[in-house]
Amino acid sequence: MSGICQDRVVVVTGAGQGLGREHALALAAEGARVVVNDLGGTAKAVAAEIDAAGGAAVADIGDVSDWGYAEELIGRAVAEFGTLDALVNNAGLNRDRMLVSMTEAEWDLVLKVDLKGHAAPLRHAAAYWRTCAKEGRPVDARIINTSSGAGLMGSVGQGNYGAAKAGIAALTVIAAAELARYGVTANAIAPSARTPMTEAVGAFADKMRVPDSGFDAMHPGNISPLVVWLASAGSGEVTGRVFESEGGAIGLADGWRHGPQRVLERRWSPTEIGPAVSELLAESPAPAEVYGT
Repeated sequence: MSGICQDRVVVVTGAGQGLGREHALALAAEGARVVVNDLGGTAKAVAAEIDAAGGAAVADIGDVSDWGYAEELIGRAVAEFGTLDALVNNAGLNRDRMLVSMTEAEWDLVLKVDLKGHAAPLRHAAAYWRTCAKEGRPVDARIINTSSGAGLMGSVGQGNYGAAKAGIAALTVIAAAELARYGVTANAIAPSARTPMTEAVGAFADKMRVPDSGFDAMHPGNISPLVVWLASAGSGEVTGRVFESEGGAIGLADGWRHGPQRVLERRWSPTEIGPAVSELLAESPAPAEVYGT
């Protein structure tokens, strides 16, 4: 196999099914050597599929929200293939519930798997690349995180998931700023596609259904070309950005920005705040609607 990721070593988390599986297959098809991570035997099946197609892959089974295992996962890539060029953080789950009904366990699990499950591999990959840079070895590395419209715009019934995905977007721009000195870029995607998670959400059932004919806009493989390009050497000038992707559409999502201000050379009084806020709101664009409203 040869392509835009020829011989680049890439770790893909949550790669046993859904988006992660498609990313791993697409990366391998473009010449990448892939470490396929997931919790169960599906990781072995994906690695075997890549090998059977003439690619190079190994499966590594474990929980990426475990700090120690995340370090082992990065070490496995280096030990198996000699280096690490890209980390695709894709592992995640949801436990949808309205805020008034959400349990502590549902909150903790989603934040652990989705947000910490991004932070732990990222931290250990970053440490590896920093060591390489300090030793004078060339680094041209990539981090691709997986956020969501639920984190960027908000989504009714997904307070835990949205908070985690918003955290991933913030983590991405921070990583981009901190790691640029070592030759590392960090970007995120906010995909919309048919996966085991989205298929389980009743509100998405019609949108996610496989069409009888024509372009299958919700096929998870539609997202992978963007991930492959972001993992390639050719994306080195792009960092700290969040890309929305659905079907045949790719777009940029812009986050929080400094808006208009009113400034006094003294402390504000409470009665002055209301009129000032009214002026600020009149000068600012309306925020995007929360999904589900």
